[in-house]
Parts: sequence; structure tokens; C-alpha cells
Amino acid sequence: MTSRLEPTLSAQLDRIDRAQAARESRAVLRDAHITLSHGSGGKATHTLIDALFLPAFANPALDGFADSALLSSNGPGSPRLAFTTDSYVVSPLFFPGGDIGTLAINGTINDLAMSGARPIGLSLGLILEEGLEMDVLRRVVDSLAAASASAGVPVVTGDTKVVQRGKADRLFINTSGVGLVGDDCDLAPRRIQTGDAVIVSGDMGDHGLAVMLAREALELEADIRSDSAPLHRLVAIILAAAPATRLLKDPTRGGLATTLNEIARQTNLGITIDEERVPVKREVRGACEILGLDPLQIANEGKLVAIVPPDQADRALTAMRADPLGAGSMIIGEITSEPPRMVVLRTPIGGSRVLDMLVGDALPRIC
Repeated sequence: MTSRLEPTLSAQLDRIDRAQAARESRAVLRDAHITLSHGSGGKATHTLIDALFLPAFANPALDGFADSALLSSNGPGSPRLAFTTDSYVVSPLFFPGGDIGTLAINGTINDLAMSGARPIGLSLGLILEEGLEMDVLRRVVDSLAAASASAGVPVVTGDTKVVQRGKADRLFINTSGVGLVGDDCDLAPRRIQTGDAVIVSGDMGDHGLAVMLAREALELEADIRSDSAPLHRLVAIILAAAPATRLLKDPTRGGLATTLNEIARQTNLGITIDEERVPVKREVRGACEILGLDPLQIANEGKLVAIVPPDQADRALTAMRADPLGAGSMIIGEITSEPPRMVVLRTPIGGSRVLDMLVGDALPRIC
């Protein structure tokens, strides 16, 4: 069976490699209008960024294309400043396991954490639509405050704007965050090497599917809840156990598949993962089969991907599993030299297939 599947994989690699090379050589935005796909985190998002935003704002801090920008402070030995911003337009505002408030606080903390930063402060911008129920606003503010207090990261500045009825969808939130990164912390794609282990901190696909089921009121008998959580403490545990960790990423929009493809393209290396080792809850997998979705392309809001040298992978895994937010951690694969810039998924039946990043937007407005 494997021999019959290998030519298929080779054909997939050749086709995707040609298409990818063509896209990257042009880097041209051909769409006449913005669509929901441009906000999915997948291919349309990357084209929008590469063709429009990066050329317009190119600078060394932005060119790293990381979750947070690292800004220099007062010379060697001094901590660097990590800075990030994000906006939240999730629909519905409340869903099993969280709401727009917890999502905003935790998501911004996680963007800082992926750079190895210790978060020290957040900003909060609220865009309120005329007619929003005060009880709803109060509930969101209470959630924001509780998430901030639980994470130990204060909201230190903010802004509020109100727009006319029909000019927004009840409530949008923008948060920015700052954190401190030690001089000895260096998490970057350029440090990744062949043989490095790929570790995930738990089940994939919980958040995106929880939001979708709440939005569409689908009557599926499944207890699926968002995994929204702050990961800065888990990151500290990982870096203490595996100080040579190469890179950390949170697989949000576009899910694990998009995140791994981003890493492969940034490093010009390949990634091979075992499908059976990727943790996915039975309920999530079953719901995805019914809905025709791939759980590896669905957003997470409380999970991370760690690329760790092979000699420190077991230590990292043990440390992660000792923490509640990493209890389901698994080593799912490794960095390879071939095929470059692509992710290959080894299937349970002995074959392989290319795992591409998200195309289109199966789950719009999930964050």
C-alpha cells in the first residue's frame, strides 16, 4: 500500500511546489475586494500581508513576522521589549469555555509568551455599537477583569468608542501588550535544525469548533469547549526544562496545519508529523467528520507548538505534562531536510499526504 501512495505524495509535492513558487515570485494581490478569507489566517491572509502590508511597512522589527515585535532597550544584558497587538471580532460574543473578553486577554498574553516574554501590561480598546445592552457590556468587562487578574497581567491603559447602530456587530475589542524578554532568550525560525522535535501542548481544534457550534446552534451531542487560556506560565516551564528551545508558536487562525506550514516556509526545511500522534478529542474529530472539516486547520486559543532539540525533547515533554495546560502534550513529529518548505502527514494506513495551510475560511470570525 505504501508503494502505491508514494507516487501520489510525490505528485502532490511537485504540484504544490510549483504553485507556491509561482505565488511567491509574484507576491501580487489579485483580489478586487476583501473577503472573509483574508481574515482566516490561511493563504489569502498571507497573500494580503506579503503583497500589501509588508512592502508598505518593511522594517527590521516587522520583517521577523513573529507574534510579537522585539524592540531593543538599553544595550547588552538589558531585557528587550516585546510588543504585540490584536483585535477580536468573534461571533457570538459568548461561547462554551469563554467569551470575547477572555479571548482578548489570553490571546494577547499568548502572543507575548511565544517570544519568551514575561507580560507586564495590556491596553484595552472597546468599539461599542449603539444599542448594545449594558448587561452584556458589564458581563464582558467582568470577564476581561477576571482573565487579567487570573493571568497576573494588568490592563494599564485603554480607550472606548461608540459607533452608530448598524455600524458594528455589537462589540469589538482591540488589545495590545508589552512584555520583557531576557537577553539570553532567542526564539526564532533561523535556529531550527533538522532532527528537532515538534511538540504540541494538547488537543487540537477545540476553540474554533466550540465557536462554530455556538454560532450555528447545531444540535450535535458533543461537549466541546474553547481551550482559551494564558500560556505564559507554561512557556516559562518549557524554557526552564529545555533552554535550547528553538521556537514557540500558538496555532490560532488556520490551526496547526497553517502554523507548521509557516514554520516550514520560514526555515526552508520540511516537517513530518504522525497523524496518530496529534491529539484531537473524540468529540471534535467526530464533529469535524460530520461537518467536513479538518481539525488540524481549526483554531486553538490555549495550545502551543514547541520546536525543541532532540536531546531536550523528553525533558520538555515531561515538564509540560506536569502542568494542567500541558497535560495532553505530545511529540508529534520532527524537522526534516526534505521536502523543503512543506509539511507531510504520515497516515495510520502507512501512507503520506501533504498537509497544506488553510485555503478559504471554513470558520470566519472565530477570534
